[in-house]
Amino acid sequence: MFSTGQLIFAGLFFVAFVVITIISYQKDKKLHKKNYKGVKWVGLFFTLFIIILFLIKYFLKN
Repeated sequence: MFSTGQLIFAGLFFVAFVVITIISYQKDKKLHKKNYKGVKWVGLFFTLFIIILFLIKYFLKN
């Protein structure tokens, strides 16, 4: 399957990736708040739209 060295590398790579991602996000936090103000509403309406489509499909199928 995987050698010990490969598993160690994968673990270290994952930890480093997560740490770098968190640091990058912390640096860009103010910029994200400014540029992506209404994105929560877009995500909410998109999710509601998908749910409504599934409900329509379910009720029309039965």
